[in-house]
Amino acid sequence: MQKSKLSRQNCEMRLHEYAAFRYDAPMTNSYYAAAIQTDFPCPTSRVQMMTHTRRMGQLIEETITAYEPIGDVRLLVLPEFAHAAPIYDSIPKLQEILGEEIPNKHTDLLASLAKEYGCFIQTGTFLELDQQYPDVIFNSTALIGPQGILSVYRKVNPWIPWEIHASPHDLPGYDRDLFPVVETEIGRLGVAICYDWLFPEAIRQIAVQGADVINRVSAYMDPWGTAQPMEWWTLINRTRALENMVYVVAANQGASRAHFPPFSWPGGSMIVDYDGRIVAQAEHGGGERVVIAPIHLDSLRQERQRRVGHQMIRHLRTESYDYLDKSRLAMAEKHPITMEKTRQRIEKSQ
Repeated sequence: MQKSKLSRQNCEMRLHEYAAFRYDAPMTNSYYAAAIQTDFPCPTSRVQMMTHTRRMGQLIEETITAYEPIGDVRLLVLPEFAHAAPIYDSIPKLQEILGEEIPNKHTDLLASLAKEYGCFIQTGTFLELDQQYPDVIFNSTALIGPQGILSVYRKVNPWIPWEIHASPHDLPGYDRDLFPVVETEIGRLGVAICYDWLFPEAIRQIAVQGADVINRVSAYMDPWGTAQPMEWWTLINRTRALENMVYVVAANQGASRAHFPPFSWPGGSMIVDYDGRIVAQAEHGGGERVVIAPIHLDSLRQERQRRVGHQMIRHLRTESYDYLDKSRLAMAEKHPITMEKTRQRIEKSQ
């Protein structure tokens, strides 16, 4: 069994940890978080990737310094595909032209900013190479703090069949935590990427590991943005926050169709509190945006301790749900992944 497979037994263990967790480590009770929305053309080379990374670094510095008179911005979240998107239709092309191992020169640049400003940065995603898995590529984000890289999250649910990077779920013997949660001085931080958020099991797994804040790194395209009647982006962010009693810091791409053909990315980056209230949000539409809101860990902790009603995680009757005991989408049999192979897996799962 993989380390993060969400079985009933594992869920019960995590629920116990969630209920028993106490905030003994010294923490910052309140700080500001920022969802940074980018508007880049699709990178077509590693040179262009670095141009984008430098711009993200500028946005981070501008955000921290501009808001200094108001409060300390300690957490900054960037969107999916901000470093690289899977614009080629084969793994070898992506590996050759855009793939990067982690750490890399991009994470080095962001780590220097995290150290200088004492902040935590959830990077945009990379097409990650790993010598242990030479036939695959991952869609990955790194959490970087003042001490350097704290965790690397690899997208568990690629948007199939278009995204041909691998899910770590599909790799036999994969022994890294699929859903890492990191304890920091600004709380316990988790992350999931874009399509992962349409799977309530994924976000629940992060929550039962004690996450206070879950970052959403996304390139969520039209028409599923903030505009009615298909405001999936807004609905999912609010629902995952309230059903798990966590803060959600959600950064979305704001690139137009001219920059990201054949899709356009409607922005709407937002920060949601643990009751599902939107506390900051960019308007619908493309363009660079930065949204800022306070994170109050003390209020979150108090509510988790005092509430009897609307404690969905503690009220979870795990024995009632057996659907996770049956495999649905089987592991990929062969690598590298192709769209056709993925379609065949989906048909087989039906």
